[in-house]
Amino acid sequence: MGSIDVQSTNPENGSDAAVSGDGRQKPVSADGMNQTSNEPEGTAPEKPKELGPTKKRLSSMLPLDVGTRVMCRWRDGKYHPVKVIERRKLQATGFSDYEYYVHYTEFNRRLDEWVKLDQLDLDSVETVVDEKVEDKVTGLKMTRHQKRKIDETHVEGHEELDAASLREHEEFTKVKNIATIELGRYEIETWYFSPFPPEYNDTTKLYFCEFCLNFMKRKEQLQRHMRKCDLKHPPGDEIYRCGTLSMFEVDGKKNKVYGQNLCYLAKLFLDHKTLYYDVDLFLFYVLCECDDRGCHMVGYFSKEKHSEESYNLACILTLPPYQRKGYGKFLIAFSYELSKKEGKVGTPERPLSDLGLVSYRGYWTRVLLDILKKHKANISIKELSDMTAIKAEDILNTLQSLELIQYRKGQHVICADPKVLDRHLKAAGRGGLEVDVSKLIWTPYREQG
Repeated sequence: MGSIDVQSTNPENGSDAAVSGDGRQKPVSADGMNQTSNEPEGTAPEKPKELGPTKKRLSSMLPLDVGTRVMCRWRDGKYHPVKVIERRKLQATGFSDYEYYVHYTEFNRRLDEWVKLDQLDLDSVETVVDEKVEDKVTGLKMTRHQKRKIDETHVEGHEELDAASLREHEEFTKVKNIATIELGRYEIETWYFSPFPPEYNDTTKLYFCEFCLNFMKRKEQLQRHMRKCDLKHPPGDEIYRCGTLSMFEVDGKKNKVYGQNLCYLAKLFLDHKTLYYDVDLFLFYVLCECDDRGCHMVGYFSKEKHSEESYNLACILTLPPYQRKGYGKFLIAFSYELSKKEGKVGTPERPLSDLGLVSYRGYWTRVLLDILKKHKANISIKELSDMTAIKAEDILNTLQSLELIQYRKGQHVICADPKVLDRHLKAAGRGGLEVDVSKLIWTPYREQG
């Protein structure tokens, strides 16, 4: 993706020359027919050769229009339905002189990519007349292993878009501008468009300093930068250290460039995230794995310094190389430990994405059911909220979804059979890494003076 392969020029690709029987090239007219040469008078000119049926069919349908639906060979070697989102012309000539940016309608947009013509099954082409009709991404039935490879646990916290705004967003961000990034020892394929400054419009790969998050176009620039950059961890205060894990609190007002660069980076992996250029109002909590070379970013979450809605998290991301290791669950748990330190209940910023809701529902289920098992369900929703810092509405919705609560005589009653609790806990999966509260040294922002 991002590279352009120049196709060789030959008759099969619709080149500008035809080859005669003795191997010499003959000029070809604009309509694809052989031009007659200056034959002696009285000699009948050769009859022009007609295009074969395959060539006729290809010439009539290529290049494919934006909006065309067709089957495309994916990385699993199988064909999947796609919709052509964009196309671009290569330097070659002929039927294959375009490549196409496609959306796999069975998958999330993060798997959209540029493909060559030979990956498309042209016998399956369907042309969409009304290109305004948007895809409704359907859920694909996959094995658990396949789902792990495609989905990640992250929360897209800024999705407050109405239908018109959503269409505008999808049009503006329909094609990824950055294909890959290099961050530390990882080269990472990106998932979504991110609005980097205009001077990066012609760049398909960016090189990030993993400590200050400055980004460059070339590897040489990064190497020069690393010789000068004196940071070995995110700027800000280290508020948690347990083994090789560290958490840093970064004030967006004090570290504005870092906060903005983090937002640019996060947008590459979050679809409907609103990019905040004014990062002064936010605190960023950056989770790192530490070794003798420094503290390497794993993921982060952000929260507003002052939230009237009691939001304790605005946006959360675990970087792809670190997913499926329990870090997303750790970040969610950490946000609630901060709420407990503040002495108030918290809730993530709404609306949650589907994946975000799954992540939080799993966390709420594990925390609440563990307490219900210990107290044998003899506890109120308010008491659960006080113990966990989870908002009462989130507790109520979670228990209702598990059918563990009933409304009797004007009040909610928790009905929790031990066998039912065990079944739900097993379905919720492992809890991930635990936060050792004794290692958290932190003062709430409002008390920092």
